[in-house]
Amino acid sequence: MDVRFWGTRGSIPTPLTPQQVRAKIEAAVQRITPRDLESPDSRERFVASLPPFLFGTVGGNTSCVEVRDSAGNLCLLDAGTGIREYAKHGVPAQDNTYHILLSHFHWDHLQGLPFFDYAYRGDCKIIFYSHFPAARRLLVEQMKKPYFPVQFDTSFHADISFRCIVPGEPFQIGNMTIVSKKMSHPGNSYSYAFHENGKKVIYATDVELSDKDFAQTESNQRFFENTDAIILDSQYTVEEALYKENWGHSAFSYAVDFASQWDIGKLYLFHHEPTYDDKKIFSILQSAQWYAQYVAHTQTTLCLAQEGDGFSL
Repeated sequence: MDVRFWGTRGSIPTPLTPQQVRAKIEAAVQRITPRDLESPDSRERFVASLPPFLFGTVGGNTSCVEVRDSAGNLCLLDAGTGIREYAKHGVPAQDNTYHILLSHFHWDHLQGLPFFDYAYRGDCKIIFYSHFPAARRLLVEQMKKPYFPVQFDTSFHADISFRCIVPGEPFQIGNMTIVSKKMSHPGNSYSYAFHENGKKVIYATDVELSDKDFAQTESNQRFFENTDAIILDSQYTVEEALYKENWGHSAFSYAVDFASQWDIGKLYLFHHEPTYDDKKIFSILQSAQWYAQYVAHTQTTLCLAQEGDGFSL
């Protein structure tokens, strides 16, 4: 399986501000020495040596993750503003079929759908998967006037269908076997586990981890055990998680504890807090890595979910 991130922010799109761009440039300039400017190679080495929060960005688009199986079958997980980025810059589905799996129906996971280019093409097929029987009505409603100038039923020309899935009941997309699980989030949110060729990745956005998620129940064991990588809601610090109890999101340290509990190989911190700039988010990764090493004592590899990046299993 190949996984790529097109949107990793939580709650609302967060573009870089002019002040943030200027701060990055100023910080980079302060690091330059005359030796760094001597040749094209030295300049290239200097740029490569910059801290990740200066050299790149986690991105500002809301949730959308691409998963492809070994045969090229394509799934898009959620339809936040990142789905527009996929349509503009991603590799099209080889058979013009787009499987869109929705975790839930909060705006930050739907708001990119009206800008998904392939929905307007008559030669494309789109299959929506969710746990909500009213899924079609909910998507139609968000594109009605006066909320949006073009309508779902009259403007989308793709062959569109809907499948209502049941938690715990496996279903197949290409070579991937997929299972879902209900998680704790206002209005309910569902995580997805993807299996192919003995590898497993879990997409678990918008989840407020609690004791029940750590419990060694049969349901938890089936879903979380033997996971190679998990993309997990890590929006808050512990202080914020305590202050924002029942908001439906998790602290990064809880995510580390969770990955350690289930012996997960890689943890991708996801659904980044919109009020955090890149420097803050990369500092959270450093804090999470320190916590993993000195407190949780886990071998789990910690990564940031960053727009445009990806990994393969």
